[in-house]
Amino acid sequence: MKSLPVFESLRGYQRSWIRPDVIAGLTVWAVLVPEALAYASIAGVPPVVGLYAAVPALVLYALAGSSRHLVVGPMSATAALSAAIIAPLAGADGGHYIALSAALAIATGFIGLLAGLARLGFIASFISEPVLKGFIVGLALTIIIGQVPKLFGVPKHEGNFFEQAWGVLRELGDTHWRTLLIGVFSLAVVLGLKRWLPLVPGSLLAVSLGIVAVALFDLDDKGVAIVGHIDAGLPALGIPDGLALRDYLDLLGPAVGVLFIGFAEGLGAAKTYAARAGYSIDANRELLGLGAANLGSGLSSGMVVNGSLSKTAVNGAAGAKTQVSGLVVAVLTILTLLLLTGLFEKLPEATLAAVVIAAVIELVDIDALRRLYRVWTRLLASIYGHAARADFLAAMAAMFGVLLFDTLPGLLIGVGVSILLLVYRGSQPHIAEVAKSGGVWLDTARHPDLRTRPDLVVVRVEAGMFFVNADYVKERIQHLCTDDTRLVVLDAETSPGLDVTAAAMLLDLRNALAHRRIDFRIARPVAQFDDALDSAEGADAPIGVYPTVAAAAADLPETPPTR
Repeated sequence: MKSLPVFESLRGYQRSWIRPDVIAGLTVWAVLVPEALAYASIAGVPPVVGLYAAVPALVLYALAGSSRHLVVGPMSATAALSAAIIAPLAGADGGHYIALSAALAIATGFIGLLAGLARLGFIASFISEPVLKGFIVGLALTIIIGQVPKLFGVPKHEGNFFEQAWGVLRELGDTHWRTLLIGVFSLAVVLGLKRWLPLVPGSLLAVSLGIVAVALFDLDDKGVAIVGHIDAGLPALGIPDGLALRDYLDLLGPAVGVLFIGFAEGLGAAKTYAARAGYSIDANRELLGLGAANLGSGLSSGMVVNGSLSKTAVNGAAGAKTQVSGLVVAVLTILTLLLLTGLFEKLPEATLAAVVIAAVIELVDIDALRRLYRVWTRLLASIYGHAARADFLAAMAAMFGVLLFDTLPGLLIGVGVSILLLVYRGSQPHIAEVAKSGGVWLDTARHPDLRTRPDLVVVRVEAGMFFVNADYVKERIQHLCTDDTRLVVLDAETSPGLDVTAAAMLLDLRNALAHRRIDFRIARPVAQFDDALDSAEGADAPIGVYPTVAAAAADLPETPPTR
């Protein structure tokens, strides 16, 4: 990178922005504090760790990131990933678990900084939207079922989503009614305010009401579980104690997955609000910002962090102009650590569970999965059926990977499916037979009323041709030919690239069609296509290349269109 500008979002700061930034900071703080406590519980660390992570994440992202609106802090997806990664490594040692959680943040930050410096921002493109959607839905459902036992006051069962759900059903007879009452009320407050009064911090109000209820009615003495003691003061700074270099090396691989998901989720949120405000996002600087935020969090006894779509939405709706709002949130969070932690000790676990459920329930985007299914079955099945089906099945594979095999294996399944989907689509491109209509060549699958000449087949391969799809292209073109076909014209304008294997395939296709007394010609090739074709072996008798489809078919005798 030529330069590493800092606090880029503050450039050209205007005095009139102070008020909206401060108001937005106050609003986000009211949402962030209870959610940070909740997400820390998802990660399996003490609730205060979520606040430890938030402060450096907010400051360092503002320093290095490119978004004016993105709020970075503990989030459900990366918190659940952290728990899945750390639990088998730490065993029953609580202190070691906390240290490893901070070390995972350090490892994630280190990899993020390296990826940003190496300009690897393009990696976000390697996980498809359907796969990411399926993964997030599965992750959200897993988080929700993990919080339901706290809502009912029953023991939590280990295992995958279905095992935990069955465990909840078996324990329903032992529901603690006071706990359930508090949990349901808290959930109703958060969801109700989110729907009808979105600017009111429902999470903070539910937390406040829960704390007041415990204090007034001594509910903790009547079986209602509470958060308990929260250490006041600022966190210890530095490398986590008791860890060796080997521990960090063991975390580097999983940290790549954490960074990948956190980066994809945060980048989506950043781009959404950048588009609304009319500025651009630098993916490489987003990696630097996320890396710096995680590194700072780990060195501050925190946990992994990433960009939050929900809190970014709150930030934008409250009128934030720059990352000054994030800096305001950081200052308020420090004050919370110094002065207000005692207030949260009486917080009911059921209320905390309700905050988590309300935060992630919006991620269970069944409508998006339904749309994918409809695209497959109704809209594109006749034309792009393979691709549409692959999108839906990829989303399902990622979702059930999480539900059946836990978070980290589900992530790996999702990434694997993304790569397979990319290869699959490349291996079976859409090959359109086209016909002329008013001087324009149109896809006959989209325009079935068009009639084609029996002696002429004009095709378009709507993708680059390379070794993965060469045989498929050859077979499909041959399949389109009939006994009446005398000429095949490949309209190459929609094929931006050609490798050696595909060039050799076209020569083989020319020869195979010649045995059937069918000529093969190419029209409108782009420069790269033409160059690869010229350099192919066996091109001593080159394929005829023409500037237009009409020119390629000009010497074909006129026959009436009958098919």
